[in-house]
Amino acid sequence: MEIHIVLLVLLAALVHASWNAVVKASGDRLLTFTAIHATGTVLGGVAALFVGLPDAHVWPYLLVSAVIHNVYYMALLLSYRLGDLSKVYPIARGSSPLIVALLAAVVAGEVPNAYGMGGIALVSLGIISLTFARGRPTQAGLKPLAAALLTGILISTYTLIDGLGMRAGASPWPYIVWLNCLEGIPFTAYVLIFRRRDVPDFLKAKWKPAAAGGTLTIISYGIALYAMTQGGLAHVSALRETSVLFAAIIGTYLLKEGFGPVRILAALVIAAGIVVLQIGG
Repeated sequence: MEIHIVLLVLLAALVHASWNAVVKASGDRLLTFTAIHATGTVLGGVAALFVGLPDAHVWPYLLVSAVIHNVYYMALLLSYRLGDLSKVYPIARGSSPLIVALLAAVVAGEVPNAYGMGGIALVSLGIISLTFARGRPTQAGLKPLAAALLTGILISTYTLIDGLGMRAGASPWPYIVWLNCLEGIPFTAYVLIFRRRDVPDFLKAKWKPAAAGGTLTIISYGIALYAMTQGGLAHVSALRETSVLFAAIIGTYLLKEGFGPVRILAALVIAAGIVVLQIGG
């Protein structure tokens, strides 16, 4: 990929890590998650007035992606409930690039060369190794790791669908805007039906970080979607999942978590993977 696309995707990874830090620091993850994506729906609705409707043949991609995104959100929240973020997040994000590479090869005919596969493998290995930053997972940790792996599969699935959907349209902007419109609706409806009494107090106390998180979400995935029209799906996925490393850095300096030798090694492996990806084109 061209260097400006690489830098854009790395920016998207940093932004993605930032909104996950917002969720991690929140007291009520369901309401925070919903407020973040409801913000995306509102902003997407405003932007839709300017970009118009997607092409008719793009709608199936959009609708299927919106459903899978919401299943992914449920799996992610389940993972967070079962295990620590530092344990499940690297598995969820680190397994995704390898699965995307396999799916893209089968469905889209995108087969990375040896350098590409080596770079993807290094990035994934570096990300997944962050799971062991606090020691080897125990028997009790198998459930959250299984939930995290399911989350990674869902990430890979919507990444592939979105990449194909973006390429199917005449312009990428309607897809980006309407996906944001659609994917926030189910969680918003659920909260308004079952948690509506909690909403006013939550918004009074948390609307600023929730709105910031929603804006960051739109920027992050919008950049990633655009990059999918410019480079290979597996390459973009691998670069985007470096958000885990950025999350570790944010955790170290803002949340006062230790970085440690494992995270340092993981950072070096991820950096090496990015270099190899660029060498391979």
